[in-house]
Amino acid sequence: MPEREIYLLSPRALSPETIAVAFAKTSRAPESFREIAAELSDEKSAQFHEKWVVGYGHASVAEHAVLHIAFENVSRVAIEAIEGNRLASYTEKSTRYQKWGQDDFTIPPELDNHPLRDEFTKTVRLLFSTYADSLEPVKNLIVNRVTRKENESDEAFDRRIRSQYVDRCRFILPAAANANVGMTANARVIENTIRKMLSHPLEEVKQIGERVKEVSKAETPTLVKYADANAYMVETMKELDNWESGVGNQDSEWCSLIEYDQDGENKVLAAALYRFGEMSFEDALNYVKASNEKESLAQTLLGKLDKFDVPLRELEYCNYTFDLVMDQGAYAEFKRHRMMSQTPQRLTTRLGFTTPSLIAEAGFRSEYEAAMESAHQIYEKLYQFNPDVAQYIVPNGFNRRVLAQFNLREAFAFCQLRSAANAHFSIRRVAQKIYEDILNVHPLLAKYMKRHDETWQSVEENHFVKI
Repeated sequence: MPEREIYLLSPRALSPETIAVAFAKTSRAPESFREIAAELSDEKSAQFHEKWVVGYGHASVAEHAVLHIAFENVSRVAIEAIEGNRLASYTEKSTRYQKWGQDDFTIPPELDNHPLRDEFTKTVRLLFSTYADSLEPVKNLIVNRVTRKENESDEAFDRRIRSQYVDRCRFILPAAANANVGMTANARVIENTIRKMLSHPLEEVKQIGERVKEVSKAETPTLVKYADANAYMVETMKELDNWESGVGNQDSEWCSLIEYDQDGENKVLAAALYRFGEMSFEDALNYVKASNEKESLAQTLLGKLDKFDVPLRELEYCNYTFDLVMDQGAYAEFKRHRMMSQTPQRLTTRLGFTTPSLIAEAGFRSEYEAAMESAHQIYEKLYQFNPDVAQYIVPNGFNRRVLAQFNLREAFAFCQLRSAANAHFSIRRVAQKIYEDILNVHPLLAKYMKRHDETWQSVEENHFVKI
């Protein structure tokens, strides 16, 4: 019998496009991957992709070509567009652990030679100076409350407490603030990323899209060379934006479970039985509905879950839709859960802002709120010019709306991770409220979520003076 082999096709020896072809050809070639790869040149790989990926639409082949793209000094607005692809991996400069310098921001190209440019720049610099001024007084509060370890150096002590004061002050940073992000994705995802960015309404994002296409072509010349702006995306988004939908109730609930599967728990339990039985799903569902042992079945399905375990995929048969309002800092972490379907509205200052308790306790509330009000004033001027450009001035502390749909399995992942004691308090508030709402409608299964022992109300009470 042939000997089993498992090995790497090294990206150090083979180009991403060649690796993609080597894997693709195994569907019709009897040779080993090594033999297939040895026969390929970059030219032959390009010809293969032109014929099969481009010509015949076998786009899945491109998923075997993986690239790592570094983005430096791009705005938070642009990062949201970069990270808008579900099937990619991202690591981003953290506002919780790093401090921002006075010049670490982007001026949107749309403001070049525009009368609002100087006022925009002045307001951004005000926000950055307010941010810088807030660091020391908030830090001093933390220093007085945290016990220093024996022989702990100043540098080590600051590293240990930095997130506790920096993540309070980050509420002041605007979306114009620059950051770095690393992206790992296959060529199919990157091609889609390029199309979306070239179709974006903001000039900065389009410029980044052109550069991504340029650097990607160096490694996957055939797989991305036809990535261009998409007329459907451009025109549809433009026309939808022109629809007048009016202004909603600004005092509506900040977390609303607007839709859920009322039969979701039964479906999950039925799917679990379906996997190991021989009955139809309808029969399994009817069995569960009539059963007096749902509690025992739920315990069998979820009772052995440890803190870092992922529940079985059967939990995906139960879905929820939430209409949420959260500060932009919280959303920056919420959006990382890309298995959800998310529809965020534009960044705005019209939904008000949050004020962390430590900002007030440090005697910095008036300066903080004055800076936020300045941002709101210029936002309204920018909005009249261009609502998309207006987003750049919005600080992290302002609220925004997002529609999110996800299944129970993703709810477990989100609520457990984002309610942990080391998670930022803004996202803990969201996670605890979502957990509470799911527990109210599906107590049989939701009670197995492993969470930090607090409530969303206690998060508000302990960490905010204004929501």
